[in-house]
Amino acid sequence: MKHNWKFYRAGGFDQVRLETGADLLNLDSLDQKLWVALACPTRGIEFDPKTLDLIDTDKDGRIRAPELIAAIQWVGGLLRNADDLLKSSPSLALSSINDTTPTGRQILASARRVLSNLGKKDATAIAVEDFADPTQIFAQTAATGNGDGIVPAEAASDADTKAVIADVIACLGAETDRSGKPGVSQGKVDTFFADATAFSDWNQKAATDAAKVLPLGDATPGAVAAVKAVKAKVDDYFSRCRLAAFDARAIAALNREEKDYLALAAKDLSITAAEVAGFPLAKIEAGRPLPLQDGVNPAWAGALAALQVTVVKPLLGDKTSLTESDWTTLTGKVAAYETWVGSKSGTSVEKLGLQRVRQILAGKSKDMIGALIAKDKALEPEATAIGSVEKLVRLNRDLYQLTNNFVAFRDFYSRSAKAIFQAGTLYLDGRSCELCVHVTDGGKHAAMAGLAKAYLAYVDCTRPSGEKMTIAAAFTDGDSDNLMVGRNGIFYDRKGRDWDATITKIVDNPISIRQAFWAPYKKFVRMLEEMAAKRAAAAEAAADAKVAGAATAVANADKTKAAPPEPKKFDVGVVAALGVGVGAIGALLGGLISGFIGLGMWMPIGLLGIILAISGPSMLVAWLKLRQRNLGPILDANGWAVNAKAKLNVPFGGALTDVAKLPAGAEYNPVDPYAEPSSPWPKVIVFLIILALAYVGLDKIGKIHEWTDGKLGKPAKAAVEIPAAAPAPAPAPAPAPAK
Repeated sequence: MKHNWKFYRAGGFDQVRLETGADLLNLDSLDQKLWVALACPTRGIEFDPKTLDLIDTDKDGRIRAPELIAAIQWVGGLLRNADDLLKSSPSLALSSINDTTPTGRQILASARRVLSNLGKKDATAIAVEDFADPTQIFAQTAATGNGDGIVPAEAASDADTKAVIADVIACLGAETDRSGKPGVSQGKVDTFFADATAFSDWNQKAATDAAKVLPLGDATPGAVAAVKAVKAKVDDYFSRCRLAAFDARAIAALNREEKDYLALAAKDLSITAAEVAGFPLAKIEAGRPLPLQDGVNPAWAGALAALQVTVVKPLLGDKTSLTESDWTTLTGKVAAYETWVGSKSGTSVEKLGLQRVRQILAGKSKDMIGALIAKDKALEPEATAIGSVEKLVRLNRDLYQLTNNFVAFRDFYSRSAKAIFQAGTLYLDGRSCELCVHVTDGGKHAAMAGLAKAYLAYVDCTRPSGEKMTIAAAFTDGDSDNLMVGRNGIFYDRKGRDWDATITKIVDNPISIRQAFWAPYKKFVRMLEEMAAKRAAAAEAAADAKVAGAATAVANADKTKAAPPEPKKFDVGVVAALGVGVGAIGALLGGLISGFIGLGMWMPIGLLGIILAISGPSMLVAWLKLRQRNLGPILDANGWAVNAKAKLNVPFGGALTDVAKLPAGAEYNPVDPYAEPSSPWPKVIVFLIILALAYVGLDKIGKIHEWTDGKLGKPAKAAVEIPAAAPAPAPAPAPAPAK
């Protein structure tokens, strides 16, 4: 049957009213064009992130309309009465679970098991807080299994299997069972036994070919280490001898020169000095064997002696020198050992020792541990049902609030509670701003949020503990005169914690029409102040230059003869130009005043026209922008998909920013003991202007002439005399004829 929806208007658009469980269950039939939002992020909003993660089935960090609908349908199928969702209760009565379906019965059984494991066997309701510590739920399931495929040592019934599980943990590390205890999974067990087999086989290879791999038995590792210690230097020695045999002229260069020994002789000699160790092992001669005792480099005498004892004597006999062929034989005998060591595998179990490894491989512990893991995995559906119980309890508490901040913005526009995207309240510049949202990247957010036509301040917030975050706060009432980068305030988050807040970036837009009205006058005053400051600075610089020049002249008075000062010239043209300018300004002001007085009873309307001419354009621009102020871009910049034009008009904006005002009934003393003394001149000037306007106005209508009997002022209506017509002039006499 078609569901009957109810709507209300807020923020300049229609929003659905969600008042019953049936409204929630039928959301899939509501045209999504009527939803306020179609997606929201799982982070950066004031909502339980674990609940959001349970709804976010594709784990992309955003909840979309289909995922919200799926969550509602899932909950609706597990509750007897969907109206229970409207209570947003943190606990769910077991009697509310619909046990008429197999899924419902399994979830009900799992809920009872959770309560039993927590020592609440007789409880009739299960709450969100019961899932705060999952290890408490599964604390008693370490031995019996809990469906996670991880078994601790105590899950085994015999000592040998327990010991092997402990060995696996010691070699490869532990995995945490749902009970909170260390255990092993099938993957760990397979890796352990593979390494154990490889380690055993590697050792078996050495035992099979011991004469080749271990020519000196257990002493072979020490012999190989002695060879490695001198191999590079011995190879260098025999290479030098071969080069000396090739050309005798190279012998002097192959041995160190006399100057090298002279440089060493000037120092405190040390056998281990780097200079000595860099010399050849012995004197270089063509075909000369390497001495092992006499005539060797003192820095290498100890290493050569160890080579003779541990390698040469056992393999070649009691020799005091080595030929190049002897050296090749020695390195060949230890090469097989080095190859065998390089192929070493299964090192993770080496710490157990070969005997213990082979003992484990000979037993049946691998199969027994595998059986325990399979038994534990068989309980996975029951454990999964426990997870479903937590999901049901959380959605029972949170789903209605989320829906009313997703399908509709009820909390935001009703002002009954803060919306989930409101991070807290910013107190700054005598105002409290409630529209504050979390921001990850201020620059990226501002690029989109600037389209909201709202005045936004990006604020960095810090706490003494080192916590940091950034918010964007919308100022929707008051003015922006004292809002600037660097100003400090206090931010209170939704938990009531206070943060130090500093403005770092501003997106400038009109805040109110009241601010726009005064903006032209404030700009004019600022311009006058800036011009006065510039003129004062210029005058100060000129005065400093004159003082510096005078000081220089005084200091050099005895060196230079002062030139007679030039006579001052009086520029008549400048005076005339000034007079013309003053006259023009006076005529202009007189014309304006005369025209304004000429309005008569319409003077108030004329005054209003002047004010509108000055403030009107600014107010018009502000009005147009305030009509376009929109919440959507602010949220879209945070990952929302706002589907409506959520307006922030002037009345609603005034509710989002509270300007400081005295509380009702407060006593107030307006006298400021530190106020600057007022000057009488502004009042005098205003009085004179009013007096002049009154005089001009009264003179205009002839009152001054009437009151003074014509002695002051001009008559209201001057008689215009028309002069009499003058007699026509007599014709001039005709000129006499020329003779």
